[in-house]
Amino acid sequence: MTTSENTAGATRRAMIASALAASALMSTESRAAGTGPVVTAVGAGIGAGRPSLRLGAFDLGAKGYTVEEFFLTGTARSFKLVGEATIDGRWTAEPDGSAGYATRIVVVRPKDPAKFSGSVAVEWLNVTGGLDAAPDWSYTHREITRRGHAWVGVSAQKVGVEGGSRFGSGGALKQADPARYGGLSHPGDAFAFDIFSQAGAVVKRAAGATPPVLGPLKPARVLAMGESQSASYLTTYVNAVDPLARVFDGFLIHSRSGSAAMLAPGVGVGGAPGGARAPAGLKLRSDLRVPVLTLIAETDLMGQQGGGFLTARQPDSNRLRTWEMAGTAHVDNYALMVSAIDSGQAPVATIAAAWRPVTATILGKLAKPMNAAPQHHYVAMAALSHLETWVRTGRAPPRAPRLEVATEAGSPPQLVLDANGNARGCIRSPWVDAPFARYSGLGNSGGPLGFLAGTTEPYDAETLKRLYPGGRAEYLKRFDAALTQAVKAGFILPADLDEIRTLAAAMVPTSL
Repeated sequence: MTTSENTAGATRRAMIASALAASALMSTESRAAGTGPVVTAVGAGIGAGRPSLRLGAFDLGAKGYTVEEFFLTGTARSFKLVGEATIDGRWTAEPDGSAGYATRIVVVRPKDPAKFSGSVAVEWLNVTGGLDAAPDWSYTHREITRRGHAWVGVSAQKVGVEGGSRFGSGGALKQADPARYGGLSHPGDAFAFDIFSQAGAVVKRAAGATPPVLGPLKPARVLAMGESQSASYLTTYVNAVDPLARVFDGFLIHSRSGSAAMLAPGVGVGGAPGGARAPAGLKLRSDLRVPVLTLIAETDLMGQQGGGFLTARQPDSNRLRTWEMAGTAHVDNYALMVSAIDSGQAPVATIAAAWRPVTATILGKLAKPMNAAPQHHYVAMAALSHLETWVRTGRAPPRAPRLEVATEAGSPPQLVLDANGNARGCIRSPWVDAPFARYSGLGNSGGPLGFLAGTTEPYDAETLKRLYPGGRAEYLKRFDAALTQAVKAGFILPADLDEIRTLAAAMVPTSL
């Protein structure tokens, strides 16, 4: 490490220590009144470079956006349940312990206040891979930037800051860039819920914060979002913490399982070995305070920890919508490859090439080609759009049918498949209603996380000829009819129509 790096690191650590000391002087009353953590802009005096977080290989500045980073330093509470962790999710929590923390948030916002929609999506960053990742930004950034929303990523969990994942810790903030992040400190995931609340509160009072984390922007709506492990924590947050915190105006819970994280110290998703865990089949509480949209892939429904979301299904209500998507995997080509280059201006040939099913991925070498169906990305953008509209106007999203599941005594549940091998029921898309492959969220392996990647099984030339005797023209006609129906149903946005048509034409199998 160079002398300048040592100096920058020492300066930043001193600033964080000073902020932590100032935070410790806050009374319980002042924190309850909304004083919140000390906010520090990460600038040239606190380390060089950009935030350690993958947001894409394209220029957000060219889209009229700026990326900034802030440290939050304060005191967070842990919580404990009063009574049992009942399956209905109507949990009662109360503050338990407290501890000092210093973490970071990354802010992506429009430069021009006139182009700001008034809505901010706050993502609980995912740490399954041993570092902070932003899967919901990956799936929805096109909708966020074209609508003029702002986005904030929160390093809510310990692994993202300190390391300690079973997959390695080299990507955790303090190891990835010690000069920039060496002074951060996370007391453990029992405090993650309150850290997330405090980050949301800082965003909500953005113009009143010092420094203002959204610059000149004044937010009208603050939505929480999180995918996979983060969705598990948000499930517990909604059931136990939201009634106390009352920070967020809506929640997008993306790819949760049938269980959830617990509040107890040292207990992670689904419970630590030998520790407490949320019951399988855990529902969201019926008296939700604000709108919640739960988005579920085939992988989530049938597998994962807690027995799969199938055990946790519950009816929609005036503040709950559940969308299940046919032909989708927990993670797919878009999340791992396409998103990084999908600026909205990339050549269609480049995007179509990135959709080709592959077995070599950052998850490791897969046994089968991973799920390469585009619908997850487009439906996720529709989900965010509908949630934002719901919060802004009160107009609820459309209700969606569920994936069809066959259950027989003595046998595990199975998805019901159509004649072409794709799942029946739920949210339909042209990729499953006018298919050239079987797309599944199940059936893959390879590496510790390969089971999350789903599969793509392209049809052979004979099957394609049987399905589309009129060749390419017939395929595109049927695809367009299915696309029109999906847009009419509300599960794909009209703004994506032209792009999807162009992409479909570029992805037609050469044998048609």
